[in-house]
Amino acid sequence: MRKNDFDVIIVGAGPAGLAAGYVLAKEGINVAIIERGIFPGSKNVMGGIFYRSSLDDLIPDFYKEAPLERHIIEQKVWFLSDDSMFSAGLKSERYNVEPYNCFSVFRAKFDKWFAKKVSDASAMIINETVVRELILKRGKVVGVRTDRPNGDLYCDVVISAEGVNSFLPKSLGLRKKINANNVALGVKEVIELPDKVINDRFGVSNSSEGVTIEITGPYFNEMRAMGFVYTNRNSLSVGIGAVIEDLVRLKMNPNDLLETLKSHPAIKPLVSGGETKEYMAHMIPEGGYYSMPKLYHDGFMVVGDAAMLVNSIHREGANLAIESGKLAAKTYIEARKKGDFSQRALSAYQKRLEESFVLKDLKTYKNLPKLLEEKKYLISKYPKFLIDAMYEIYNVDRVPKSEKIKLILNKAKKEIGYFSIIKDIFSVWRNLR
Repeated sequence: MRKNDFDVIIVGAGPAGLAAGYVLAKEGINVAIIERGIFPGSKNVMGGIFYRSSLDDLIPDFYKEAPLERHIIEQKVWFLSDDSMFSAGLKSERYNVEPYNCFSVFRAKFDKWFAKKVSDASAMIINETVVRELILKRGKVVGVRTDRPNGDLYCDVVISAEGVNSFLPKSLGLRKKINANNVALGVKEVIELPDKVINDRFGVSNSSEGVTIEITGPYFNEMRAMGFVYTNRNSLSVGIGAVIEDLVRLKMNPNDLLETLKSHPAIKPLVSGGETKEYMAHMIPEGGYYSMPKLYHDGFMVVGDAAMLVNSIHREGANLAIESGKLAAKTYIEARKKGDFSQRALSAYQKRLEESFVLKDLKTYKNLPKLLEEKKYLISKYPKFLIDAMYEIYNVDRVPKSEKIKLILNKAKKEIGYFSIIKDIFSVWRNLR
């Protein structure tokens, strides 16, 4: 067999692949990143919120030069019914102080900037190239076969950073066919508005301050769905993601869901007068801890969305991807010192992830996907009861508040049942332990 072309080949130039490439290149490792798009970010989509800390660990103060939109100073959760909205959230001046907590971003710009940093660190990024399959020798991964003429490339280790619909781990038997219960389909519009209009509508004082709104509740009819509105400098990112199994079961079209959401009386004033400039869709891994594939094989590791590393409860994904890319790169560097790229040596990647916030957080919520599948009413019945109760409290109709409270409690007893409430609270508590 011919000599290695690279020490490491990374498939996919998203946050996970680029982070791995950056760590390796900084250590003098000969690394190539293969990207199917015309440039990194050209095919990448996410809701649009990026948490700083994982990348700041790699590129200190990156936020001072990266193409970011607004730093987020207020995060809200809206519970919607057909005609009402109940809001909770936090606005804090502590989020308004550098180095900031998180930002709204456009992946096409951000990934392109990140890729330039990785390229400057001496990694080779090969665009417009598709990896067809892995090259194996006695069961060990030794390279990739691309769609280019004479496109076989050999290496010590391949890192799969292909995204949720990854086929390389599947070809090794590390994961099964994607389950429709474990993946959401997200659709998103970028709606252009003047920055002053956005500032006024979202209550911020200038065009660098941003707001996020996550949307759930009975409006989605027990569908495991989450809407969002994020502020960019001169536009809004408005979207919705729903578990594919629910979309199929209810015969719902995500495009129709988004159009309906934009017409809700709480959303319509925010997007009014705006012009849709972009429309995009993307699959999101939502199965959590139990949906993860095996993360390593002889000469092979899996990172980011390909490893199903998304915390859907806190809509964190890119930061988990970067962390996993960093840990996979460190695992390779350690294995290289020993000259051992067997799965036994690369299993240290799994251990590193277990010790990081990535798998500690996913373990915390490991039972929630199944709980919400079994008890879909948790995301509809209780928010609806809360909205109706708050309506009664705020509605002044000469009925004494003491009687309103009795009416609310009687309604809770009749519509849900005290025993059921206690049982559901215990169930949620037990599943978060």
